[in-house]
Amino acid sequence: MSADDADEVADGRRRFTQRWAEATGRPPGEERRSTLSGARVEPVYGPDSVGADGWPGFEEIGWPGEFPFTRGIYTTGYLGKPWTVRQFAGFGSAADTNARFHRLLEGGSDGISIAFDLPTLMGLDSDHPKARGEVGHCGVAIDSALDMERLLADIPLDSVTTSMTISGPAVPLFCTYVVAAERAGISPAALGGTLQTDIFKEYIAQKEWIFPPEPHLRLIGDLMEWTQQNMPDYHPISISGYHIREAGATAAQELAFTLADGFGYVELGLSRGLAVDDFAPRLSFFFDAHIDFFEEIAKFRAARRIWARWMRDRYGATTDRAQWLRFHTQTAGVSLTAQQPENNVVRTTIEALAAVLGGTNSLHTNALDEVLALPTEAAAEVALRTQHVLLEETGVASVIDPLGGSWFVEALTDQVEVEVESLLAEIEAQAGDGTMTSGIVAGIESGWFTSRIADAASAYQRSLDNGERQVVGVNAYTESVAPPLEVLRIAEEVESDQVAQLGARRAVRDAGVVRARLADLATAARGSTNLLAPMLDAVRAEATVGELCDTLLEVFGRYTEPPDF
Repeated sequence: MSADDADEVADGRRRFTQRWAEATGRPPGEERRSTLSGARVEPVYGPDSVGADGWPGFEEIGWPGEFPFTRGIYTTGYLGKPWTVRQFAGFGSAADTNARFHRLLEGGSDGISIAFDLPTLMGLDSDHPKARGEVGHCGVAIDSALDMERLLADIPLDSVTTSMTISGPAVPLFCTYVVAAERAGISPAALGGTLQTDIFKEYIAQKEWIFPPEPHLRLIGDLMEWTQQNMPDYHPISISGYHIREAGATAAQELAFTLADGFGYVELGLSRGLAVDDFAPRLSFFFDAHIDFFEEIAKFRAARRIWARWMRDRYGATTDRAQWLRFHTQTAGVSLTAQQPENNVVRTTIEALAAVLGGTNSLHTNALDEVLALPTEAAAEVALRTQHVLLEETGVASVIDPLGGSWFVEALTDQVEVEVESLLAEIEAQAGDGTMTSGIVAGIESGWFTSRIADAASAYQRSLDNGERQVVGVNAYTESVAPPLEVLRIAEEVESDQVAQLGARRAVRDAGVVRARLADLATAARGSTNLLAPMLDAVRAEATVGELCDTLLEVFGRYTEPPDF
């Protein structure tokens, strides 16, 4: 190590020590931590730890809590704040899912994540003809604020963070959440959590949109403004790579397409006159943790580095918080196999470990039976305990970025970064006007994103078909003595009961007030005012999610994807 390199490393170590002391009130290492056999471990390691020759360009790796945040956004890592143990749940009625949430919270979850059924995801009420046979099957049915009240009954929303995985009708569902909290005596300012809201990824991958891009972006901009004024601890957009990866994208494509979407929302906030240092800290991300262990770790480390650099150098973010990439991770659903499903516990554990070693801020672990149906109580408990074993028994939370400095991990991180930057340049070039937003919209309209994902998915399938890639239980080691799993079944009565309750609610509400509030919403939509206030008023009058979406459809129209052959 040259004298200059040694000085740089020593300066970095001093900065880390100072930040640690500021955060904890004591020097690093004062609280003794050790391996199972008693060997002492330090909170972080660097080139100075073992007398190595160092890393050329170590500034790109750096120290935890320091730009470019390759090793994590927090100086103290999981030693200061463990990742949030969050389990995704939703099935049947609001009461059914509420009971599951209470059991998860009692069992050690720190936050709740709501899965909605397909009609809700598409902005349809449970009695819509297109909802028939789908109510409560892939998530919980929410038609109005009353359903949201039942879903969140007796959950302390001012201390438990709530994540909602929905994008097309995200703003109407958000309004039911705010009104349900109000009825429980909780101010919007006290609420914490995340709303997915990410409409770009719907056009790119998941295909659950309602309106054309411009009206959807208007709604998102209105949400950003309203939450900044009223909900300081809330994250109004969770930019989602998970669904992009699940559709067949590679790790680099997942990261590039997701970061591009994030930059598009940054440009949206700036176009609304919001200060980047104020709104950027409330953007968050949602990534997939797939089965290629080291590639996933490299992906997460590269993600923080690229986001920080772009936010500082292109969008003018001056604070660390505005440069931070904070993300939730869910283990890969597409890696689960219907064959020998017990093996999915192993897959999920490996993927969860990759997420933790990559520095995720919160984590959901899939259940072994989710490839077949919604998880049973027993399977959900195993998934939850997987996180607890990682946190409490393995020692992975005792050292910050324990793989930092690995020749393989650092080289792979650099490799992912180069590929992602190349893809970002391609996206930006789609429109040629110098904005990422226009490049994304042009890529959506031309089918560029869909084509790239389809090519990647086809290549992966070919590798399975020709035996180049082995999946245990599918095309390798296919013999098994395990009996079929018992899976969760949703009773037909869930749909009939939900439809009956919805009809009863419509019969007792003040229909004249509902019509007036929906008319106010339509008038606002034809203008340029923020739509949150009239939408909240309509929800308070017990207007349904379907009615809100239908009202906006009359003004905005419905999006139809261009054909691509």
